[in-house]
Amino acid sequence: MEKIQHSHEQAKGLKLHVAQIGTGTKMVVFLHGFPEIWYSWRHQMVAVADAGYRAISLDFRGYGLSEHPSEPERATFNDFVDDVVALFDSLGISKAHLVSKDFGALVATMMGVLHPERVSTITLLGVPFLLPGLSPLQTQLPLIPSGFYMLRWLIPGRAEADFGRFDAKTVVRKIYIMFSGSEPPVAASDNQEIMDLVDSSTPLPPWMSEEDIAEYGSLYEKSGFRTALQVPYRTLMLSCGLDDGKISAPGLLIMGEKDYIMKFPGLEDYVKTGKVKEFVPNLEVTFSSEGTHFVQEQLPEEVLLNLSAAQMVIDWDHVYPSILFSNDESLTDTIDETSADKWKEANGWWEALIDQLNTKELEELRSSLAELHNNRHIKRKEKIAATSSVLASTDPAQ
Repeated sequence: MEKIQHSHEQAKGLKLHVAQIGTGTKMVVFLHGFPEIWYSWRHQMVAVADAGYRAISLDFRGYGLSEHPSEPERATFNDFVDDVVALFDSLGISKAHLVSKDFGALVATMMGVLHPERVSTITLLGVPFLLPGLSPLQTQLPLIPSGFYMLRWLIPGRAEADFGRFDAKTVVRKIYIMFSGSEPPVAASDNQEIMDLVDSSTPLPPWMSEEDIAEYGSLYEKSGFRTALQVPYRTLMLSCGLDDGKISAPGLLIMGEKDYIMKFPGLEDYVKTGKVKEFVPNLEVTFSSEGTHFVQEQLPEEVLLNLSAAQMVIDWDHVYPSILFSNDESLTDTIDETSADKWKEANGWWEALIDQLNTKELEELRSSLAELHNNRHIKRKEKIAATSSVLASTDPAQ
């Protein structure tokens, strides 16, 4: 963690806090959710940097160490997207792989629709590809009980009063415990507040340390929750001006089977029937059998293995050969000139071989390589499943 560098970058008139590690030419930008912050990507940032990439995680406006907008109550998802684009420009990033979580997934989705030229791949954790506004899935909200936490937090003043009874660390602690469960938080009556659903003595999930909660607490002590309650909760149903649009970039959706989000009306059907792929045609969906809402902190190794297996961030040495047997020109977008040149230097015999093949022979080679590629992909998936099983068996909560 000591290798992670911190700075503030100008974006739309605000200073945004940015955490960075790595010096590679390929960029991976991590977008947090709530009650998370840049810190929630600590495991993935270090691993991605160790793999030769530049990992960047920001605090959204009004979160953590970033400046507040002058009127937090008027912030929108569009502002957050504009901030990401401005950050790209400030840091000299022309294109990046986006890895996002929770409401950060909506920001990443909007980036994929509005700025496809800036996005190499998109990975979403915990929330599927959706746009803010009245999507078919979000129209299911009337089926949710009135004590549902999101409906409570929509009401100006109510969440502020609820949160205000505790310090920031306690608020984040309670929310982490609630959101780690497999059932959505719902108050039993109008007299019960959401923070009262968790007793202060309830232990943290085994994968979360007191030091981690202290870090989150200090960051939210700095920022408070004004912007956090506005975006995502009080703007989730507001149209972002994008009633339609498909994402052309390759996508990966990682959902925990024990994530309470899966109990939202219509969501499981949206994901498991493949309806989500109507929005993102080039999408791979994977499920973590033991995963909760915070899967990137709970099972960091599994998340990294999924990124690798889907070729979203790691294992670029396996991507370049796949161009030989793919007619999908978008694959070339995942290779920067430096890594491609290095691959050619080490594997120049491929170039010589291809030059000598006629059309029929090239098709046969592509077919053979495709089979080899698919077998490797299957083996990686088996490795992920085995890793998940081992992690589950060693979980002290089991």
